[in-house]
Amino acid sequence: MLTASRHLIGLLLGTEEDWPKAFEEILRRVGPVEGTSGTRHTFDCERITIEPFNLRDQPRYNLVIDRLAYWYYHPREWLKKVSLMNGVYLLNSPFTFQSMEKHAAYCAMMRLGLKVPETVLVPFKNPVDNARYAYTAARYNQPFDLDAIAERIGYPLFMKPYDGGAWRGVSRISNPAELHAAYDQSGEMLMHLQKAIDYDVFARSLSIGAETMVVRFQPDQPMHLRYAVDHDFLSPQAGTEVVTIGRLVNSFFRWELNSCETLVKGSEVYPIDYANACPDVSLTSLHYYFPWAMKALVKWCVFALVTERRANLDLESDRFFEVGDDPDMTYQEKLAAYRKLADSYFETDRYEDFCQTSLPRIDEIVLDWVAGPDFDGLLVDTVRSTYPAREHDTFIAHLRGLLDLWVRDESTRLHAT
Repeated sequence: MLTASRHLIGLLLGTEEDWPKAFEEILRRVGPVEGTSGTRHTFDCERITIEPFNLRDQPRYNLVIDRLAYWYYHPREWLKKVSLMNGVYLLNSPFTFQSMEKHAAYCAMMRLGLKVPETVLVPFKNPVDNARYAYTAARYNQPFDLDAIAERIGYPLFMKPYDGGAWRGVSRISNPAELHAAYDQSGEMLMHLQKAIDYDVFARSLSIGAETMVVRFQPDQPMHLRYAVDHDFLSPQAGTEVVTIGRLVNSFFRWELNSCETLVKGSEVYPIDYANACPDVSLTSLHYYFPWAMKALVKWCVFALVTERRANLDLESDRFFEVGDDPDMTYQEKLAAYRKLADSYFETDRYEDFCQTSLPRIDEIVLDWVAGPDFDGLLVDTVRSTYPAREHDTFIAHLRGLLDLWVRDESTRLHAT
């Protein structure tokens, strides 16, 4: 007789409704899952509310997907508490997500030998709001030549916040006039100057647990057109390197839901933005790739709970730095070593075996749902809540076309296996 184990997944949300409804529906359709030890696992999903909490309270949740704490500090401190005190499984470490902003991520990946473009951190344009600033600045702040720094980096370049997100405060700069205008507008934001790369392809990889989807990204397009449906836009070598970089970043920082932006020029891959541990997973943005993302998210959460995977708060960064600091290893040898470290952290082989044995029908389950009326209702509701009424018909048709394409491609893939 099977023993029973019930797991509660908590969703910590802001304004999102599309992907949470999709996640909840797929999880419901998956139903109970039998573990390898003869246990029947069932799953419930609940939206987390924000309220005062006693530091000794016992949380009800076994796993939490956080989409809020990067800007809302009260739930962020709750996440730290349930992680440190109660062992609740969090897809992304709130400790590294808070401290390892883009600046620290650049530093770490530079040490590991990745081809991060030349980057300089410059002081605030405007004084920070602190009574001690004037004295400290007068005594210790050295004057600097912003134009000379830009000349050393070389035009064109980007000015962007050291901790930015969602393209906030990002400026492409082609000359000194634009440089000073952007710096004047930065105010109290702490800014990087980063060399612009003349690229052939902009690739954005979304990693969820042990899976990664690499998509051709078009940053100059409106949000609904930025993810292009293109399956062969990278060479096999570049594609492997982009996936490895994304998983390296995630295993290093203990992130299991993150996106990584890379620029590909010829055979060279340049990571430019990879501290995105609250990535865009909206239906209107991902469109064709939305079913993959939701399926991967359900699979990873079920895997973590059924196998009793433990969240590792220790970074073990020395294991990565031993590779990065080795002068006798080539770049390709280091990438191969990083891939092994990442696969070990994500238990990639164990995950793939689990999906085959414990979730054998999940592909068909998601395909049936996306091809049916319930998903179409979600699509229509999402468009109506996102766009003005005059654009509803256009975007409904646009998204239906892309999701119909996914249904056809996925049906072909499943019938070929």
